[in-house]
Amino acid sequence: MYKSIKRGVMLRSVIVVAAAGLALTACTNEGATTAGGSSGEAAEAVSPSGSAGPGCTLADYGAEKIDLKGAKVGFSQSEPDSASFRAAETQSIKDAAAEAGADLVVTNANNELPKQISDIQDLLNQGVQILVVAPVNSDGLDPALAAAKAKKVPVVTIDRKVTNTSCDDYLTFIGSDFVDQGKRAADALATVTDSKANVAVLLGPSGNNVTDGRQKGFKDQVAAKYPDITIVAEQTANASRSEGQDVTAQLLQSNPDIDAVYAFNDEEGLGAMTAISDAGKKPGEDVKIVSIDGTRNAVQAIANGTYNAVIESNPRFGPLVFQTLEKFYGGDGISEDIIIKDGEYTKDNAQKDLDKAF
Repeated sequence: MYKSIKRGVMLRSVIVVAAAGLALTACTNEGATTAGGSSGEAAEAVSPSGSAGPGCTLADYGAEKIDLKGAKVGFSQSEPDSASFRAAETQSIKDAAAEAGADLVVTNANNELPKQISDIQDLLNQGVQILVVAPVNSDGLDPALAAAKAKKVPVVTIDRKVTNTSCDDYLTFIGSDFVDQGKRAADALATVTDSKANVAVLLGPSGNNVTDGRQKGFKDQVAAKYPDITIVAEQTANASRSEGQDVTAQLLQSNPDIDAVYAFNDEEGLGAMTAISDAGKKPGEDVKIVSIDGTRNAVQAIANGTYNAVIESNPRFGPLVFQTLEKFYGGDGISEDIIIKDGEYTKDNAQKDLDKAF
């Protein structure tokens, strides 16, 4: 998780969460709260049970109090909704906005940072009172965030954390603990390989904390716990199925002893699955595959026996976004990071939980 010191006060809070009728109380590290539900379910934050610090309040941020019902909210999506994760993410924001009675305006940057900056500026010109942003990159949104700050419009970032200053340039980050995802992926890979493997690591796009965290968590966990797991190759596949296939094909040719693949996301992992099959090997058997996401195709592949495990990256941020905003406008302090709970898919639950995949 992430740590920061803001105005000499360590930002901490505890959120009680509920999902599928089960309430979970989670205490976390400095600067972060945890919220979530079981695999594939939306995380819903309810009234906080207490606070270990003030967090970022309405007065700290310099925003004006508004009623969420009837508020004009802008959502800047970073990537096309053709990606399953993004489609689920966008739909979750739409559903939660409708439930809150907010007027939602959605844009899509199509993975282009200049377009996202322009999109956010256009949303501000349209008079949005709140911004929800899924950043294209962790860096580079400074002009857009500055424009929002000038108009005293709170910015909630989701999925990717920006490198700017919380409670100044943006209000809070809502997303997964990506380092923890990487650690859990290492544990899952160890389970399916009996803790002995030659692993090819397919990295995600550079320039964002998602890739960095998933890489660091995996490598740190392997180094700390699994001396017989060797990372023999690392290469970027840009979260793409086609690149995942091409990169894996090349790595299998140059490193024929590879018997496991850790992929940044399911799309890369599914591409690797095809490349393994094309190389005359059995995916899921001769070469184990573990990835992060929770897409239906990957979970179905686990059920089919051609894939081994998926650490979920929960895309259903909508309820947490609007419940966080409700608390913010109600006078509560908001933590720098709010960490959503992620599930996991293995051979033991893939078929049973297939309907929870996105």
